[in-house]
Amino acid sequence: MTTAAGTRVPQEERTRLMRARLLEATVDCLVEHGFAGTSTTLVSERAGVSRGAQLHHFPTKNDLVVAAVEHLTAKRGEELAAAAARLPAGTRRTRAVLDMLADHFTGPVFSAALELWVAARTDETLLAAVAPLEQRVGRETHRLTVELLGADESARGTRELVQATLDLVRGLGLANTITDDARRRGRILDRWADVLDEHLGKELR
Repeated sequence: MTTAAGTRVPQEERTRLMRARLLEATVDCLVEHGFAGTSTTLVSERAGVSRGAQLHHFPTKNDLVVAAVEHLTAKRGEELAAAAARLPAGTRRTRAVLDMLADHFTGPVFSAALELWVAARTDETLLAAVAPLEQRVGRETHRLTVELLGADESARGTRELVQATLDLVRGLGLANTITDDARRRGRILDRWADVLDEHLGKELR
């Protein structure tokens, strides 16, 4: 492989780029076709690489999907960090944090992860890959939410309220996979922001 300027790209970099294309294509296929509809052939076509090249990097669908689990974990972390950096300060911050979380749990990256959760329920190999990474995502998302809300988890009930927040937005994300639930979700998050502000406000005084 060479660049437009004619400089040859090192083999290590070519390998990294090829794997990244295949993993991004896997995520896209999971979103569009679900786990059952995602095949190595479909992924290689979507990535624009030869079947042989795909098999060289990921010989089986499970090899490909397990690598995609790790890729998705990193992608979800990057997505949340980028969204967190755009949050406003001030009186509407709590509602903005909830919007950020809701956007994440209704976005395509979460949809792809959801496909893997369902498939992992009856696939021990996939479950072994998915479970620890999901636990890591859960811990990191909880930590980030605590930080963004300025919550003090040593205060009575705060840790549980933060976890309830994450359970709520995750559930709303699941509901959104069936039908566009934006209006109802907005009303629920408005009320939940009031609950959080009341609780956290009392702690901060």
